[in-house]
Amino acid sequence: MRAARRGMVTKKENIALVGFMGSGKSTVGPLLASALGMDYVDLDEMITERTGMDIAEIFELEGEEGFRERESEALKEALAGGNRVVSCGGGVVLRDENLELLRRRARVFYLRVSGETALQRLGDGEGRPLLAEEDVAARVGELMAVRGGRYLVAAHEVVDGDRENPEEIAEEIAERWRKYRYGSGAGSTSST
Repeated sequence: MRAARRGMVTKKENIALVGFMGSGKSTVGPLLASALGMDYVDLDEMITERTGMDIAEIFELEGEEGFRERESEALKEALAGGNRVVSCGGGVVLRDENLELLRRRARVFYLRVSGETALQRLGDGEGRPLLAEEDVAARVGELMAVRGGRYLVAAHEVVDGDRENPEEIAEEIAERWRKYRYGSGAGSTSST
């Protein structure tokens, strides 16, 4: 039945998690993939495995633009297949072509966190090239102001990422996914 139905269904086959640094995408993603029996892809991990460099090294050698180019290519590849949960880097939404691709090839969940939560989780910003400044709090505020609206443009659904329990967040997204894929009888959703 699923194979016959697949030809008729236009619903998206992938889940993409977007949100600011420290929103929990890389923690929630594997939990969500496991709960739904889907494959898991972390774009930053994909890029570092291919280049043999960490994100900070790529920024240092190629600049942010070089990294964003690699990120866009990784996103295309990750979303080319189906049955995947993809954790996107915090800046993936900065390119219009990525927004279009995300909305077309995935059900996009925005893990929204407050600036306070982001700062608490990011600490001094070590390992985050865009936070390599003395005033991490000011930089987080600047980046959130630029990116916040773009996350909303990308998102099909918004999830409260301020909660401390990643399992709870993953289960909420799984329930919403089941409802989206299979209809209202598949589980309840909670709103934000």
